[in-house]
Amino acid sequence: MASNMSNPTSGSIKQLESQSSRLMSIDALRGFDMFWIIGGDDFFALLLGASTFAWAPALKDQLEHVEWQGFRFYDLIFPLFIFLVGCAIPLSLEKYRSEPGRIYARILRRTLLLVAMGLVYNQIQDLDWKNLRWMGVLQRIGICYGITALLFVTLKTKDLMVIFVSILLGYWALLLLVPVPSGSAGVLTPSGNLAGYVDRTFLPGKILKEYYGHGDNEGLLSTIPAIATTLLGVFSGMLLQSKLTSWGKASVLALAGIGCLVAGDAWGSVFPIIKNLWTSSFVLYAGGWSMILLAIFYTLIDVIGWRRWAWIWVVVGANAITIYLAQQFIPFEGISKFLFGGVASLAGNYQALTLAGGVLAIKWTLLAFMYRHRIFLRF
Repeated sequence: MASNMSNPTSGSIKQLESQSSRLMSIDALRGFDMFWIIGGDDFFALLLGASTFAWAPALKDQLEHVEWQGFRFYDLIFPLFIFLVGCAIPLSLEKYRSEPGRIYARILRRTLLLVAMGLVYNQIQDLDWKNLRWMGVLQRIGICYGITALLFVTLKTKDLMVIFVSILLGYWALLLLVPVPSGSAGVLTPSGNLAGYVDRTFLPGKILKEYYGHGDNEGLLSTIPAIATTLLGVFSGMLLQSKLTSWGKASVLALAGIGCLVAGDAWGSVFPIIKNLWTSSFVLYAGGWSMILLAIFYTLIDVIGWRRWAWIWVVVGANAITIYLAQQFIPFEGISKFLFGGVASLAGNYQALTLAGGVLAIKWTLLAFMYRHRIFLRF
């Protein structure tokens, strides 16, 4: 982990608009995505819970994961982040495709560091191996980045597409045709699916109830289709680097997203959309929404040039993993209560909402400070 001081950016609008070496839309979309992880979900859930509008409960439900089968807005948050990890790979590694040997050490270092930080997040430092959760968000990001980056710098585009299709079809066949010992093939219930069996049998440490209990929702087998999600991001990043016009790129991205949505929904009728298993239909459905969102952000920010509003999200996206880790070690809720407890006590039924807003404000202020002072922690 290092502080990257070489990117000549700051918090000012003028300097933001002068950036031309990277696509601001990717940073902004990453920040929009991370916003919901760092407290936006809690804030808006409380806000909608206090609302008297008839549509508020249905909208509030979108801020929670579906229990098993189906799809809600909050089920998009993690696959969107992994998709964006893939988007950044062509932008940062394209120059190494002709000489991949130069980049292997960098890819391995970043992969191992992400996995290690994920284990620290899960409190490996307690040395309680029996109760440690070995898999997790950062571990999956690290594994998906490492494998996909290696594939990108060593293989041609057509080969990547073959691998993408093979993963989707192979995972479908694996879950539907391979029987669970003492069970049956094709069972996709929480307790009867093959991915859960593999986790229970081969994954060390503890499988926690909050991650559906019968397996880890970032478990062993389900990490394989997550690589396909990363590859979708790679294809999108390559499109944004192509020689098409800016409007052409946006149009193709949006149409591809719609196509993935339709395909994922249709496939879901025989291979259900299940986030915990990261089913192939889920890859396409979540990937479709990810491409559509990227098309919108790219059009507004990098094509039309509406960049001033993007700064709100860019400061979050520039240090997304940093703030994700910081939440585990910095008592933001306690700080919010200390700073805003008096105001919250006067807010009546909106006390919890006030404190949740305080948490968001503190985290964003920290990120804005880091951004203005060009402090970017790269993992």
